[in-house]
Amino acid sequence: MLIDSHCHLDNYEDLPEVLARAHQAGLGKLLAIGIGDGPETMHRALELAHAHSERTPEIWASAGIHPQEAHRASPEAMARLATLAQDPRCLAIGEIGLDYYHLDNPEIPVQQSAFIAQMRIAAEVGKPIIIHCRTSELATPAAKAKFAAVDAWEDLLRLIREHWTSTGLPGIMHCFSGNQQQAERSLAAGFYLSFAGNVTYPKSTVIQAVAASAPSDRILVETDAPFLAPIPLRGKTNEPAFVTHTAQFVSALRGISAAQLADSTTSNFGALFPASISVSQRV
Repeated sequence: MLIDSHCHLDNYEDLPEVLARAHQAGLGKLLAIGIGDGPETMHRALELAHAHSERTPEIWASAGIHPQEAHRASPEAMARLATLAQDPRCLAIGEIGLDYYHLDNPEIPVQQSAFIAQMRIAAEVGKPIIIHCRTSELATPAAKAKFAAVDAWEDLLRLIREHWTSTGLPGIMHCFSGNQQQAERSLAAGFYLSFAGNVTYPKSTVIQAVAASAPSDRILVETDAPFLAPIPLRGKTNEPAFVTHTAQFVSALRGISAAQLADSTTSNFGALFPASISVSQRV
């Protein structure tokens, strides 16, 4: 069984067909990311999770406010998130973090404030966080002028150290796109590294090196669907079934079979999210 540890299911017009293809591809669980189109719709992933709690693939959910929407993280939105976070089918808070890539993203202090507030909510409910981190390295010149004086990874890891590590709770570095040092620091802070379709791209040699060497008990695979379709489907609308291509690629990097990678990433997901393991699976 494979698990897609990060997908956005809100806007598929053909969702039943997408889920059927995921089932045919051997996926047993999906983690639907509950950011919606902003705080007003971050509940939609949980609605899907409840609707598919006894179907295959089984859907679980997160809830959170994306850093690009940090300016909308009002007290009312945070209170709503705190309520959603208590739902048993909500496994994590996220995706949350920092995004210094787009020119029209909220100012850095606004992003950091929303990130800290959401880490506090996660700590209160005792659930992991799912991290989004995007740097300004490949941004437009205008965005670089706005954000390049600071490093998103350094800011992110500092805020995690100051506001999260002491909780002892884990998390996921979603669509891990950092370097070896950032991977090591993330692992040391208790995070799992989740690899998406971009790990299959020819220029992603740094990410590939991390995927090849990361501890086997701390890795996951994901699609980030409908974004980042893996090779050989790059350019198409991504969907959970395509995680099989990413898993095959990562297994080859690690010199193991695709079945072994599926077993280890499924086990890792269960260790990170014990609530997602059925009674029969625990026996």
